[in-house]
Amino acid sequence: MKKFLSIISISILLLGTSSCLKDVDSCTPKSVQTEASAIAAYATANGINGTTHPSGIYYEIVNPGSGPTPTISSTVTANYVGKFITNNSTFDQTTPATGPAAFPLNGVIAGWQIALPLIQKGGTIKFIIPSSLAYGCTGFRTIGPDEILFFEVTLVDVM
Repeated sequence: MKKFLSIISISILLLGTSSCLKDVDSCTPKSVQTEASAIAAYATANGINGTTHPSGIYYEIVNPGSGPTPTISSTVTANYVGKFITNNSTFDQTTPATGPAAFPLNGVIAGWQIALPLIQKGGTIKFIIPSSLAYGCTGFRTIGPDEILFFEVTLVDVM
C-alpha cells in the first residue's frame, strides 16, 4: 500500500511539474528587430556612439585594452555596472568594497559571451543587450521578462 501511495504521489508531483514546464515553454523571446528602436533611443540619450554587432548587441569600445582576448573557455575578472534601459537604474555592479567579479565566461548570459571578446585585458566596453541575449522572456531575480540591459565593463584579467 505504501508503495502504491508513493507511486501516486510521485505521479502527481511529475504532472504538476510538467504543467509548470509547459508555461515556460510557451514563453517566446522578443526578436532583436523589435527591440532595435529602444536600443537606439537609449544609446542616443546616453551618448553611446557605437556599432551594432551581427547578434544585435549595440556596443562602443571605450578602450580596446592590450592584453589577452577572452574566449568562451576563459575565466574573466571584471568591474561592471548593469542598468535597465527603461529607467537607467542600476540593478547590479561591482564596487571598490566588493572588488571585481571573477567568473567563467561560459557561465554568463549570451550577451556577455559575445561582447567581452570584443576587447582585451585592460579594455572597457559599453554594450546594450537585447532581451533575447540576456534573460529572455522569463527574467531572472530582479530582472523582469524581456528586459533590455546596458552594461559598462572593464576587463581586469583574463585567465
